[in-house]
Amino acid sequence: EYTVDIEVSLMDSSFLEPIKEYFKNLMLPVSTNISNVEMTVSNINVTTVCLSNGENNSCCSCENGYAWPSAVCSDLIPCPSVSLAPDMPCGYMKEMPFYGPYCEPQAEEPIVMTMSVRLDTDFSDDLNDTSSELYKKYKADLEKAFNASYRCLPGFVSATVIGFRPGSVLVNYQVKAGTASFDQIANSNKNVPLYLNALYQLNQDTFITEITDQTNFTVSPVDIFEGLTVSLNCEINAALENVTWYHFDRIISVRFPYSVERRVSRSTSKSTLRIFNITTKDSGSYSCIFTKSNQSHTLIYKATKTIAVSPIHFTTNVNDVYVTCNSPEMQTNGLLLSCCIDRHLPSLTGDWKVNGAIYITGVSSFSENCTEYKLNINESLCPPEKSGTVTTYTCELQTGHGARYSQNISVTYLRRAHVTITSSINSSVSEGYEFNLTCESDVSNYDSISWKIQSGNNTKTVDCVACIKNSKFPATSVLRVETATQDWSGTYICTFSQKYLESSANVTVDIIPLPLKQDILIDPIVAPIQCKVQQALECCISANTMEDYTVRFVVHQNEFHVGKKRKGNLFCYMYNYTERECSKEELMAYCKFINRIGQKVNSRSIRLHPIPGREVSCSDSFGIGIEGAVLIKPCRELNNPDNFTQGKKIYKCSNKSWKLERNDCLSVPISNLLTSAKVTFMSFLEAKANLPNYLAELKEKTEKEQSTIDNSPANLGAIVTILHTVSSIPANAEEPTIKNFLSTVDFIVADSTTAVWEDLNKEEEQKSSLLLRSVENFSLHLQPVNNTIPSVSVNTLQLQGIVVTENITTDYNKSFQSTENLTVNVLIGEMEIQTLTPNSTIVSVMYSKLGRILPQNKTGYVNGLLVTTTVSSNRSEQFDVNMTFAKKNLSLKKPHCVFWNFTLNHSGGWDTYGCTPTEIEDHVICSCNHLTSFSILMSPDISSQTIIEDYITYIGLAISILSLVACIIVESLVWKYVTNNTTSYMRHVCILNIAISLLTADIWFIVTASINDQNQQMSRGICFVATFFIHLFYLCVFFWMLSLGLMLFYRLVFIFHNTSKTAQKAVAFWLGYGCPFVIAVITIAVTLPRNNYTRKDVCWLNWKDSKALLAFIIPALIIVAMNLFITAVVIIKILRPTIGDRSNRQERNSLVQIGKSVAILTPLLGLTWGFGLATVIKKSHRAFHILFALLNALQGLFILVFGTLWDKKIQEALLKRNSTSKWSSQQTKVRSL
Repeated sequence: EYTVDIEVSLMDSSFLEPIKEYFKNLMLPVSTNISNVEMTVSNINVTTVCLSNGENNSCCSCENGYAWPSAVCSDLIPCPSVSLAPDMPCGYMKEMPFYGPYCEPQAEEPIVMTMSVRLDTDFSDDLNDTSSELYKKYKADLEKAFNASYRCLPGFVSATVIGFRPGSVLVNYQVKAGTASFDQIANSNKNVPLYLNALYQLNQDTFITEITDQTNFTVSPVDIFEGLTVSLNCEINAALENVTWYHFDRIISVRFPYSVERRVSRSTSKSTLRIFNITTKDSGSYSCIFTKSNQSHTLIYKATKTIAVSPIHFTTNVNDVYVTCNSPEMQTNGLLLSCCIDRHLPSLTGDWKVNGAIYITGVSSFSENCTEYKLNINESLCPPEKSGTVTTYTCELQTGHGARYSQNISVTYLRRAHVTITSSINSSVSEGYEFNLTCESDVSNYDSISWKIQSGNNTKTVDCVACIKNSKFPATSVLRVETATQDWSGTYICTFSQKYLESSANVTVDIIPLPLKQDILIDPIVAPIQCKVQQALECCISANTMEDYTVRFVVHQNEFHVGKKRKGNLFCYMYNYTERECSKEELMAYCKFINRIGQKVNSRSIRLHPIPGREVSCSDSFGIGIEGAVLIKPCRELNNPDNFTQGKKIYKCSNKSWKLERNDCLSVPISNLLTSAKVTFMSFLEAKANLPNYLAELKEKTEKEQSTIDNSPANLGAIVTILHTVSSIPANAEEPTIKNFLSTVDFIVADSTTAVWEDLNKEEEQKSSLLLRSVENFSLHLQPVNNTIPSVSVNTLQLQGIVVTENITTDYNKSFQSTENLTVNVLIGEMEIQTLTPNSTIVSVMYSKLGRILPQNKTGYVNGLLVTTTVSSNRSEQFDVNMTFAKKNLSLKKPHCVFWNFTLNHSGGWDTYGCTPTEIEDHVICSCNHLTSFSILMSPDISSQTIIEDYITYIGLAISILSLVACIIVESLVWKYVTNNTTSYMRHVCILNIAISLLTADIWFIVTASINDQNQQMSRGICFVATFFIHLFYLCVFFWMLSLGLMLFYRLVFIFHNTSKTAQKAVAFWLGYGCPFVIAVITIAVTLPRNNYTRKDVCWLNWKDSKALLAFIIPALIIVAMNLFITAVVIIKILRPTIGDRSNRQERNSLVQIGKSVAILTPLLGLTWGFGLATVIKKSHRAFHILFALLNALQGLFILVFGTLWDKKIQEALLKRNSTSKWSSQQTKVRSL
């Protein structure tokens, strides 16, 4: 099949249309024979028409459906526009004769170019209505102009208006044509105004052309998964250099994970966007936009594609795995690790990496989409010290498109520990004895250690924090049993746990029965014994034993065989002892029990006091004794005299009969509770599990025995002892358990027990302090349940708390209110709480009655609630807490924030260390830097007399300080005038040092006093230093006075003996500063270890506890006495001078002045501290207090007046210095004239 181009030339252009019509009407196909070749003409079309323009050129145009070949498009020159009507096809100039090429059939689909241009006219809403006349007119006129203008584009088909937009008037239209260059489109744009009425005001610089279907947009690879490197390629058949990439509406910046490349040739432009390590977030629409612009036209090529990134599911056969590396099975079979992806990807490869302190490698293999790694586990590569080490195995899969997938598998290598256990005993030990078990492991990185005791089918856990000591290096656990009982008998299993792996060792300990010392009852406990008369001695133990003991009574180191008898539930061993010698003051007797393995225990001693028979006053079944003798017997049950209960009775022989002095017997229920507590909790075997039931029983029996407790210090003390015993057992924070404990405390602090508490607090160990410690311990050891601490309230106690979480962002703020409407608030800041370890607890307990039973200060009263706050976390010593207390008695003043210091004075007391009070109306805010039990102490209102004394003290000290400064200045001014002999020199050295010492002491005194008066808390360190310097420099005052007196005594008595000035100065300075320093340091050394160097309320030497004040009073009084003696001697000596005295008149005047000074200064100083002693005496008259304040405060004034200004030599020196100064000034004036 052939296409033949035939050129037909017509002499007259009028024949053109008839010929077209003719060809159109031919009945085709037509067959004919041409040169003996049969041909069939199937189609005849007119393609190209050239019309002469009168010169040697013709204007040629293509018929409908035909277009100029693209190869010649760039060389075509359009015919002048005037040569053709607007509705005629576009023609191009051709030289004649024309030999082609001719127009060709337009086979390709025309390109749709979306274009826009702006009309600088106002927009009308009618242009949005396609049926309006204005819309139709604009559309018709613009389409006519567009068709006429763009008809010369290659392959032009049509130009159609598709709408209008505001913005002046933006015309949107489409042009369908063949491929056209930028210049061709730009030239066509220039023709538009030629065919459009000027009233439209078309802006020739606003043409925009957008072509959307002529970009070759490809994506590689086709299937996109996470981790791949994806290439997006855009290519157009036009030379456009500017390209921009978009992800949705966001311009893509050229930075990781993106890169952009572009290549431009004469006829094409290409750009590639690469996305590295693509993720699902990179899914979506991507657009590439090529642009080219000049002043009047912008050409845009735009293409858009949507890509979807599928996730890759990476799986491993294990995630975190534990391996026992010395397990025979593991060493034989090894461990297989594998990782896979969920699809097959081309060119997939795999690799494994190992990272860890234990470097165990393996063999890798690969199949389809999985890689495997078989570990070669060897015990030698897993030493004991590295057990628990984590080795990370990283499997990596890589595709041909650069995607890399990796996954870590953590393998924790554990080594089964070699555990050994040793005992401090062979295999058996007696009850009451101590033994240790030491468990050792070669693996130190253990998680926990547990001890269990197996006895038959029963296994018990040793729940004892205090008796188990664990260490890491070396890995040991020591179980120390201080007092063995039958509960400790059995096979001990020590287990080291590391993750899931447990390694154990065991040893069997047999506990041989032997009575405990405290379980042996003795009768009597203390008794008089008549000489040569038998005295029955008895020891009893529980009859619940099958052991047959060897028992001996030992009296005064002599052993005696005993008789055995059963009494109720007791075995009693008896011996009738007769003392032959009555000269002994006291005999000690005890019974000794020996068990089958030869171990022994001695009972408590029976104290026997021999008395002559003729002096017996009391004699009955109880015993015998002289008048005033004491007999102490054990307690027996009222309903069963053969049975004993805990406690004792004290009898005194009075008027020939034994009278009960004190009954310290426990009631049977309380005695049983105490015994049960010792058995259950002293052994610490499953103590935590037994605690809830025991506390319920304790609360119930305490309530029933309330009347007994109200009248018996012994029963009350026993309950306190029980509470202290159980307080160290970690209890689950369940409301019934907490309530039972607090209720028991509530019962024993009721108002009815006040008198009993007064008796108990007289004992060496204050039971009230022990009770407070017990509640603190209980709250400290509470174990949260479901991560909470419940709020629990009983009559006089309330408990609240929290569990500290990992990211806590709130303050600890708890408020309490008592039944008396007193309140207290506890506040701990968020920053302070964040220093605590997670899962630790903060618990506060409020007491409304317990503060009343604690010993009070004589000058202060508990004037608010008592609150305890505990934190179960290792923390720094400083821990800031703020508490706001409501005052109970508003008339009390001078609040002190105090805490109960359990170690103060060995028995406990109120202490102010680390707390600062702030008084706001009816409340006191206490800011403290530590935790324990806090309250406020306040004093009665200060009397007006006390205020007068304070004013006298401050005014007097101010005058004294100014006077001392003046004294020092005067001495320095006249020094060279008044020190012209040894006696005068030493006198003024003493006076100057007295002034300096007293000035220093007064400054320290007034600073510390002002701080105390302002209710500000001074740190113990500063108070300690202040007390030391006040003590030191006040002593210096007295010792310099002593130096002055001794120097005077020496000069007048030893008149023929001369000593150098240097020697006198050395002695004076040693006395003035050396002796006071030694006394001050010794005072600290003696009192500081007992923490009673200073008073609690002010910074001065302690009097009540250590009598440290005597270190000042005694030296001062001795010096005053010596100075008074010296003064008397000196006065006598001056009044009666001896023959041969060789003191000249100047020396005599100096000595007279010294005598006057000592005679006046010493009584003043002595009287001051004499009145100070009077103030210490109870109920001393107020006049002594006022005189003491006045004379003590004005010491500096007395020194200035009587020691300095009263001295005639100083007066003369001042006058001489003044006159000399005036003379010098006058001479200066004369010279100037």
